[in-house]
Amino acid sequence: MLFLFLWLTVFSAQASRILIPMDAESQGDHLKAYGIVYYALENQLKVTWLLNYRGGAFLISDAQNLQKECQIRGVDYEQVSDAKATSILEEISSPAKNMEAVELEKAPKIAVYSPQGNKPWDDAVTMALTYAEIPYKTIYDREVLADGLLLYDWLHLHHEDFTGQYGKFYAAFRTTPWYIQDKKDAEALAADLGYSKVSEEKLAVATKIRDFVIGGGFMFAMCSATDSFDIALSANGVDICEPMFDGDPSEPGYQSKIDFGNTFAFKDFQLERNPMVYEFSDIDMTTKRNIAAENDYFTLMDYSAKWDVVPTMLTQNHTRLVKGFMGQTTSFDPDLIKPGVLIMGECRLNGEARYIHGVKGKGFFTFYGGHDPEDYEHRVGDPKTELELHPNSPGYRLILNNVLFPAAKKKPQKT
Repeated sequence: MLFLFLWLTVFSAQASRILIPMDAESQGDHLKAYGIVYYALENQLKVTWLLNYRGGAFLISDAQNLQKECQIRGVDYEQVSDAKATSILEEISSPAKNMEAVELEKAPKIAVYSPQGNKPWDDAVTMALTYAEIPYKTIYDREVLADGLLLYDWLHLHHEDFTGQYGKFYAAFRTTPWYIQDKKDAEALAADLGYSKVSEEKLAVATKIRDFVIGGGFMFAMCSATDSFDIALSANGVDICEPMFDGDPSEPGYQSKIDFGNTFAFKDFQLERNPMVYEFSDIDMTTKRNIAAENDYFTLMDYSAKWDVVPTMLTQNHTRLVKGFMGQTTSFDPDLIKPGVLIMGECRLNGEARYIHGVKGKGFFTFYGGHDPEDYEHRVGDPKTELELHPNSPGYRLILNNVLFPAAKKKPQKT
């Protein structure tokens, strides 16, 4: 018994790190693993993100509470000694290995830009944060316009229309009670905030978000929040809304007045003038797609972990091939993406960009095409996705990579 006690004492002293593997074989719940990392950061534990090592594993200083949290949440982990941890870090540091170790410094403060109340669609990011048990605050126009973004490090834009055209749902849903009520609520909110039109109020919100990013914030957007955000910025001072949206005709020749210099990611796009068409512009490739659902995958790009740390972080996964999924904005025409914006995921069969990233001022943005990585054709009224059924979703992992991105101790991007 004395020998066993001494052995356990020695082992406990040596096993001073926790390794959270993120490869396909060793991790039973990839999504909740991100929540464990966030928990560790909240509790001031030392966290190192091991890029390209076992699917983007995490090395965390050991604590009894951390092990208990892993067990409670169903996250697989391994106890490793200081000597083993040193060996892993030495392997990663080798110039022959396309790996890198990145320190995570603090838990980012997260905001989700989303309207209050239940909607006839679901938001993948909100579901991912909830499932991973990562805390966040929901904010909307009133908070944004009151400079509430100053309290946060990371902002997600819910499925949103920043152009004031109510999601281009007019053709299919203009007579439904929820559409009629949403329009009334949006008009009332705009008026209460001092704007005569919803499009003007949404532009003001988009401008505040732009300033948040330029000042050093991190913005993540999916589906229609990607292209509608850029379109709103490009149409600053130009009326692109038809009468059913704002009560008066659009401005004659408005396409020629679009300023692509104001956008984050896109250039040279043509706006969709027809209010009966469920599309904002030719940025999105939903209607141009010629690919069967069973063949719809996109490939994550490979980067040099030691030289291109940022895109390497954002593409960490246990597979390079991710199942495709659709949305109002499913994907992006690569010919309309600005130089300098990285295409981190592409569907080569259809020649489209799915996952892009760029720098704006001191901050960063990531645009992810599609609505829900585990619901191929998410439609209005569909039931929500149960992430308990998809704990190893590579599509959802990309969302959570972005959540942790602001926590990283920044290194200069070299290419």
